[in-house]
Amino acid sequence: MKAPPPGLVIRAAVEADLAAITAIYDYHVRCGTASFEYDPPGLEEMTRRWRETVRCGFPYIVAEVNGEVLGYAYGGQYRPRIAYKRTVEDSVYIHHQHLGRGLGRALLAELIVQCERAGCRQMIAAIGDSSNVASIRLHEEFGFRMVGTLESVGLKFGRWLDSVLMQKELGEGAPTVPKAEC
Repeated sequence: MKAPPPGLVIRAAVEADLAAITAIYDYHVRCGTASFEYDPPGLEEMTRRWRETVRCGFPYIVAEVNGEVLGYAYGGQYRPRIAYKRTVEDSVYIHHQHLGRGLGRALLAELIVQCERAGCRQMIAAIGDSSNVASIRLHEEFGFRMVGTLESVGLKFGRWLDSVLMQKELGEGAPTVPKAEC
C-alpha cells in the first residue's frame, strides 16, 4: 500500500476548486472508460453538479498537495427514489498524471467516514469498465464486495463496456433500521 504524498490535505471542495475538478474529469471523459459520458461537461455544469450534491447533504471532497487539487471524490444518492436515501454511490477521480500515488485511497477513506457520519448505511461503487482493475482493487481494500457485473451495457471508444457493482455496509449497515425517517 502506497503512502500518500507529503503535504496531502483532504478537505471539502469549494467553488474555487471547480476549474481543477472540471479539468480532471474532462480528461477521464475524453480518454478513459471510468465515465460513460462522451462529452466532458464544462465548468458551469460541473458547478451545478457540485452545488446539487452539497445541497442534498452529500460530501464532496478534494485531495490537495502543495495547494494544487489533484483529485476529488463525492457521494451521491444511488437512485432518486426515497427508499434509497441512505444508500450512497461513490465517485473518485484523480488527475491522470498523479495516479498510483495513494490519492484515491486517501479520498475514499475520508469519503466513507463522511458518508457514515451523514447516516448512510450502504455505499455502492459502480465501476465503469471491468478492466479498471485499479479501481476494483481500491474498493476491495476498503471492504467492498463484488455484487454483480452488468455486461456490455456501455458503448464507448467503439467497444462494449461492463459496469462492475461493488457494495460496502456503512456504520450499522442493514442489521438495524434508523430511528428517524426524514
